[in-house]
Amino acid sequence: MNNSRFARTVSWLAVPCLVAAGLLAWYVTREPVSHLENHQIAVADIDPALVARGEYVARLSDCVACHSVPGGAPFAGGLEMATPLGAIHATNITPDTETGIGHYSLADFDRAVRHGVAPDGRRLYPAMPYPSYAKLSDDDVRALYAFFMKGVAPVKQANVPSSIPFPLNLRWPIALWNGVFVDAESYVAKPSQDERWNRGAYLVQGAGHCGSCHTPRGLAFNEKALDESGKPYLAGALLDGWYAPSLRDDHNTGLGRWSEPEVVQFLKTGRNKHAVVYGSMTEAFNNSTQFMSDDDLAAIAHYLKSLPGDRERDGAPWQYQAVSAAERLDSPGAHTYVTRCASCHGLDGKGQSEWMPPLAGATSALAKESASAINITLNGSQRVVAAGVPDAYRMPAFREQLSDQQIAEVLTFMRSTWGNQGSAVDAQTVGELRERTDPASSSPIILQMR
Repeated sequence: MNNSRFARTVSWLAVPCLVAAGLLAWYVTREPVSHLENHQIAVADIDPALVARGEYVARLSDCVACHSVPGGAPFAGGLEMATPLGAIHATNITPDTETGIGHYSLADFDRAVRHGVAPDGRRLYPAMPYPSYAKLSDDDVRALYAFFMKGVAPVKQANVPSSIPFPLNLRWPIALWNGVFVDAESYVAKPSQDERWNRGAYLVQGAGHCGSCHTPRGLAFNEKALDESGKPYLAGALLDGWYAPSLRDDHNTGLGRWSEPEVVQFLKTGRNKHAVVYGSMTEAFNNSTQFMSDDDLAAIAHYLKSLPGDRERDGAPWQYQAVSAAERLDSPGAHTYVTRCASCHGLDGKGQSEWMPPLAGATSALAKESASAINITLNGSQRVVAAGVPDAYRMPAFREQLSDQQIAEVLTFMRSTWGNQGSAVDAQTVGELRERTDPASSSPIILQMR
């Protein structure tokens, strides 16, 4: 009797379990619907004007930065990207039919770009910023497709498999991740905002995928917010040994002291009176932002300056405190600053106009995270290439000249002088970054798109 009752119970439980398993299998293997399913473009008939438009969208999206390597063919892939689970490599997105995307239909391309699903059903790792590209309009996706099919030379180059071990390399859980963390709808303009604000929001949230670096991540490596409706959106984040600062109106660690024209100047020329591009932003500038139209840059600046700061997170507003580093030689790190740093950044910390950035009030001196200050001191900066001309000045690497303790002391000095409020830097943290980072290349690097 008891055995019979147990069997019936198991049978009743098996039914919902099988249904749940079936629904799960359907969900993780289903093919996302493309709005462009019935809008195939014949490659031979693609209008050159559409190709040109697609090239601009590719610049906005900075596709070349991940899908090309210095000295390699444009968009042929191969760039290695480290993740906590292992290394993955950017794929070949040239129109080669065997190793690239030449066999993609417009709908296939759309599903890969906006939904993160390859034609064979594989889920793409979200290192490909499809959570942001999901915001792209149908017209921009169509233009991108035209550019990659007609404006890019095909290159036969096999893709490099990832080194993520089994079972972590299984792709089906990404479908569940997408369901929780990705808004798969294109950007919808907000009627309460003007046209310029909406254009800026579209560019920042979508093609520019600014949140990929500047928005903090959750435990599942998800961006904690995808637009201005969430307070963490663009509030600053640690990534690959750098601190991507807040792009909100935070006085200390964001854009609170920048005007809209100064934001435009920074994105167009790579520098302004507050800062010079460095770290990962150098690649974004060299390959993307400087090529944006003035109207688009103005829209981006307008949108970013509309995002409120957070006084609780940002702290008391920074105010300059006049002092010469030469007057503080009794402080640890001051002597190193005077002999190694002051010739460019000044004894007063104010820098040299727009060429040598100030350290007084710098984000790297006010942020709680010291990663950027350590990284650039250890490894120096990449060349900023504006309008095809490499800059004449770059931050040199000090990893061979200064010990971990010396770097910790000089950065602690810099982060506690001239009104700066950054926390102290310890030698252990410097040593850890020294081990997992490399010196920046001194060669001008700007990746070609054709």
